[in-house]
Amino acid sequence: MPSRKHRVLLVMAVAELLAMSLWFSATAAAPELAAEWGLTDAETAWLTIAVQLGFVTGALLSSVLTLSDVFRPRYLLAGSAVLGAAATALIAAAVSAALPAIALRFLTGVALAGVYPPGMKILAGWFEEGRGFAIGVLVGALTVGSALPHLIRAVGGVGQPRVVLYGAAALATLGGLLALLVEPGPHQAPAAPFDPGAIGRILRDRGTMLANGGYFGHMWELYAVWTWIPAYLIASMAANGGGSTGLASLLAFATIAVGGVGAVVAGSAADRVGRTRVTSVSMAVSGLACLAAGVVFGRSLFLLVPFVLVWGVAIVADSAQFSAAVSELAEQSYVGTALTLQTAIGFLLTTISIQLIPVVVDLVGWRWAFAPLVVGPLLGTLSMQWLRRLPEATRLAGGRG
Repeated sequence: MPSRKHRVLLVMAVAELLAMSLWFSATAAAPELAAEWGLTDAETAWLTIAVQLGFVTGALLSSVLTLSDVFRPRYLLAGSAVLGAAATALIAAAVSAALPAIALRFLTGVALAGVYPPGMKILAGWFEEGRGFAIGVLVGALTVGSALPHLIRAVGGVGQPRVVLYGAAALATLGGLLALLVEPGPHQAPAAPFDPGAIGRILRDRGTMLANGGYFGHMWELYAVWTWIPAYLIASMAANGGGSTGLASLLAFATIAVGGVGAVVAGSAADRVGRTRVTSVSMAVSGLACLAAGVVFGRSLFLLVPFVLVWGVAIVADSAQFSAAVSELAEQSYVGTALTLQTAIGFLLTTISIQLIPVVVDLVGWRWAFAPLVVGPLLGTLSMQWLRRLPEATRLAGGRG
């Protein structure tokens, strides 16, 4: 029989998977929405960028107000998921132009800032041993959830953008309701008072900020690839003389969703051999893939498909371990705030890298569009290797670094 904490892990994983389907809901439906509403390429890109900026805004507000530590995480998570679902459903029901859609996508991002960090805090309260694995499962679920809109589109949403939007909204509502079933864990710190000085202490903590440095490098690459991999796949298949929009959506889903496997496997490995090692290896592989994408561009699907699947595993395998590291290094009464601040800055970086890719495409085409992203994994690896050599590393993964 599974233990109580593993039942909590299962419920939280399903809740996050369903709630995070909101993230790329409009991105997956963007080709149809662009045609129907007459959107420019810039307006289409803003359907994703607005979510990132909304998430950053919500996360920064949550950090400054220490919401994740003042309110019970399950209530914050549930309310946020329902709010994001309502904003997404409203796009499908009542919107026919770029500006209101972008505004509602921004609100969706604000709401999602109350879904992901509180979920991590809930699991940190249940898992002291095996925390890397637990948060890895959560990030794996988040990864599959982020990919779900592409699957919805591939199996019945091509030409039907409202099917994708309503489907994601319904799934997110169910995820929020599931989160209400989870009780606080035995290791969860009690609700902390509002403390405006908490942010300053987090920013001055060397170990926490080096773990954040790894996360920032990782995020520079992650969402830019997740956002533009469908367009890259379409361009690559066209260069090889074949492919379809439906196939590209299915491959985009697989590329993102397979990262769930990487997150779980890496979480288990990090608990055994150390977080700095696992994150460094993962970033090395994904960084090389940013360059190798140019080599496999236009090649046969027999080469392209295995490549993007390996990239999909590596690119998100390390994600949970940066969060696990911060949960071990930061002041325990304000772990929720530290995690929220981490994600806020990381997602702010994604708004730059997402917009960078179309600029590079205009200059050199899709073949080498992802090459500038390699700087993120490179700097992230250096940050984690620095952390590995410090005394603070003994607090990671039970002393394994």
